[in-house]
Amino acid sequence: MKKKIFSLAVLALTVSACQTTTDVKENPSLTSYVDPYIGTDYHGHVFLGANVPFGGVQVGPSNITQGWDWCSGYHYSDSTIIGFAHTHLSGTGIGDLGDIVFMPTTGVIPITKGTLENQESGYLSKFSHANEVVSPGYYSVRLDKYNIEAELTSTARGAIHRYKYPSNADNVNIVVDLESGIGWDTPVEGYLKQIGDNKIEGYRYSKGWAPDQRLYFVAEFSEPIVSIVYYNDTIKMENENKAKRLKAFVKFKDAGKNGKEIISRVAISPVSTEGAERNFVAEVKGKAFNDVKNTANTKWNDFLSKIEIKGTNQADIRSFYTAMYHTAFAPQTFNDVNGDYRGADGKIYNSPSTVYTVYSLWDTYRAAHPLFTITAPERVGEMVNNMLDIYDQQGKVPVWHLAGNENDCMVGFSSIPVIVDAYLKGFKGFDPNKAYEAIKNYAMLNERGLDYVRTNEFIPSEKENESVAKALEYCISDWAIAQMAKRMGKTEDYDYFLKRSKYYKHYFDKNSGFMRGKLLNGEFREPFDPVYSTHRKDDYCEGNAWQYTWLVPHDVEGLIALFGSEKAFSTKLDSLYTISSELGEGASSDISGLVGQYAQGNEPNHSTPFLYNYIGEQWKTAKLTRHIMKTFFTDTPDGMCGNEDAGQMSAWYIFTSMGFYPSNASSGAFVIASPLFEEVKINVGNNKQFVVTAENNSDKNIYIQSATLNGKPYAKTFITYKDIMAGGALKFVMGDTPNKKYGTAKEDRPQSIVY
Repeated sequence: MKKKIFSLAVLALTVSACQTTTDVKENPSLTSYVDPYIGTDYHGHVFLGANVPFGGVQVGPSNITQGWDWCSGYHYSDSTIIGFAHTHLSGTGIGDLGDIVFMPTTGVIPITKGTLENQESGYLSKFSHANEVVSPGYYSVRLDKYNIEAELTSTARGAIHRYKYPSNADNVNIVVDLESGIGWDTPVEGYLKQIGDNKIEGYRYSKGWAPDQRLYFVAEFSEPIVSIVYYNDTIKMENENKAKRLKAFVKFKDAGKNGKEIISRVAISPVSTEGAERNFVAEVKGKAFNDVKNTANTKWNDFLSKIEIKGTNQADIRSFYTAMYHTAFAPQTFNDVNGDYRGADGKIYNSPSTVYTVYSLWDTYRAAHPLFTITAPERVGEMVNNMLDIYDQQGKVPVWHLAGNENDCMVGFSSIPVIVDAYLKGFKGFDPNKAYEAIKNYAMLNERGLDYVRTNEFIPSEKENESVAKALEYCISDWAIAQMAKRMGKTEDYDYFLKRSKYYKHYFDKNSGFMRGKLLNGEFREPFDPVYSTHRKDDYCEGNAWQYTWLVPHDVEGLIALFGSEKAFSTKLDSLYTISSELGEGASSDISGLVGQYAQGNEPNHSTPFLYNYIGEQWKTAKLTRHIMKTFFTDTPDGMCGNEDAGQMSAWYIFTSMGFYPSNASSGAFVIASPLFEEVKINVGNNKQFVVTAENNSDKNIYIQSATLNGKPYAKTFITYKDIMAGGALKFVMGDTPNKKYGTAKEDRPQSIVY
């Protein structure tokens, strides 16, 4: 699926040839439905390797980086491995991490890892997908250059490697590479020391997307170490074990007649080697490889079992559970077993609960975090409390946090809808007064155009890049703050932030019908082309006017009013999906998965297909979302149309395939789409389930004819979080022609309120 542009006007839905209904309860191992290769090709940027849900270790192969599509360290098109790193990002669109690389070797070892042009000059190895085995919590591959079978598994803070060397192999080594990283990563200092017959410890300091990353480790081998030779880049070090580009060649006794198996047990820490040792003792010391592998698989099964599905299409089931799998790659555990972690100010703190990093909030606030309130409710309070600690440490709630660092990537303060959503849904584990203080604080900052919001009510294009994108995201956050203020009885704050949430109106040009950049003098910036887009160098962020005009999920009624009528709004929205998909020269690579100018491959559009429900045209949402699911989410390595973005792309699919989506992330409402499966059972806790069934469902019968909730007729085109968590049954009757009366009454449409 290399071409990611489709016209809704001409593309028909594919009818599945598979009609055998699969009930996943018949298969006790839901991990068997996960295909870890999905998203590792094209622009998916998905991590491939071994991890556990929300774990801090993602141990897996790293290729030679060849550019943007190698952001996770691995791309399906590649056939090189430089080693197995213990940290990776998944689908973030920017590369970093890739820390502490282990590479088993034999024979005469080159000093460098090699290059694409001259691979034989290095210790890298070629490999074949035919000799890879991947499942949740497990990875194995044969390194062709050395005929070594390498296997990996993991815990939250540790990893176990099992290397099977060939018979009579000479010069049996493991290269410990503290130089190599991924993408923007640059080494600052590496250190390694032997601390026993078969044990080493060390650290790696680096800078990149995370400007000051510090990672410590210990590693114990099942065989005694014969010697260690240190290099700084290509220069051998005689009496030193610390350098900027440190590599250590750890030698073991050569293999005998039956070969040699070396087990490496590794643990990491963001704090110290002492912390890494504590994690080592707690999670991997003395553990058998297969036991850890089986435990990881069990943890994944437990997580996946939060939702059970029944359907007729095996590919859809694989896509669904792989998407579930992807959503638990981040945020990642970032404290030691004793609670120690490195704060945003570089100081060491202790937390009684799990601390997290990799907060890709501009992406994940939209659907991934609302999904966590259903699939990982035990972590929601922890994450919010973690964000409040970050506020204490750096003076603002997180924007994009990585390895204890604020990188300020992307626009808006997207932790705010996450915090407010948790509060409004009644989650505990954090101080609500402190939470309100933290989110209100952002409004008074003088960065990223917020000073202009307070003084001018809009951000001037000539003063601030990406002004429209920033402003629209601020409006969403302001609406969320207003709702929390209202719930807490802060009437004055409610009025103030609700007013600010409507500042999006300043950017709407009634003559063109688009959100446009506005100059300080109040005029719209010229020249204007609604298709024009450059990567973060104009009024939008990874998008254009066609895509950003609809980013008002918190006040859809107000947006409709700007167009003058529901009919005008509908006509313009229709044209979004039928206009040419041409973007012009210089367009951002993030704009992908195009249907007309709608971009499924980038997050600002994720709520747009659901706008039809607000004007009583739910059948259009059904048709469009079913088309997107069947076109842009497939069970192939290139089966994602854009960056996974730390779980957001998959969260969109999970919600939408179940039949509803959190269009306004902090409202507590889910807008109804077109359920993909015959039955979905959401295990909501307390021995309760929320069951969604779709009678007569098929790839042709995509339109909702009628619905019942708990046996009673249900005409609304949305459901609420309260409905879901109370348990019960939502039943749809499907058909192949639209029921255009469904959801037309004003009272049956979703509204821009808190439910």
